Amino acid sequence: MGAAKRKPATLKAKPKEEVNKKALIWIASIVGVVFIAVAALLIVTS
Repeated sequence: MGAAKRKPATLKAKPKEEVNKKALIWIASIVGVVFIAVAALLIVTS
């Protein structure tokens, strides 16, 4: 239980470029999921 609460130390060691790339991938995936959800709703309702 105690090990799960501890934050991974690898996050601090990573360079900023990799963190930015991961953030961009996350944002892109979230936007994509939202876009697909909106498209699906439009198809279902029409």
